[in-house]
Amino acid sequence: MHSNVEYAIVDPMTADQVLDKAAEIVASRYLRGDVFTNPQATKDYLQFKMGGYEREVFAVLLLDNQNRLIEYKELFFGTIDAASVYPREVIKLTLDHNAAAVIFAHNHPSGISEPSDADKRITQKLKDALALIDVRVLDHFVVGETCVSFAERGYL
Repeated sequence: MHSNVEYAIVDPMTADQVLDKAAEIVASRYLRGDVFTNPQATKDYLQFKMGGYEREVFAVLLLDNQNRLIEYKELFFGTIDAASVYPREVIKLTLDHNAAAVIFAHNHPSGISEPSDADKRITQKLKDALALIDVRVLDHFVVGETCVSFAERGYL
């Protein structure tokens, strides 16, 4: 006997879609907890989100006053080795989302996750600008083959 069962053909997920889904799973597991004050969980999230990019991307994680994620926003896109970051746009985004704190992240497509002097300078510039509107900068992560935390290194 034949039944009238129809099968849906589903396109396989791309590698980027799989990584994005993994980042969502990491976020959903810890969202009510301390994911964005737990450096290792945050590294895992960002590694999945940004690890495969072929050009430099600068992202902001906008957090509420309990350090829960309001939104992950990729804000600036660059070339293979640089992205221009504008404090004015970061402040505007932060105010638009009423964020109490932020975490910055950007990737190094070279895979080398050591922060550059320029990375340290822009982080300080952003931290100073956000301090004027009482928004805390909790960390800045550089994503490469590994993930480096500015806070863990004592750069903040």
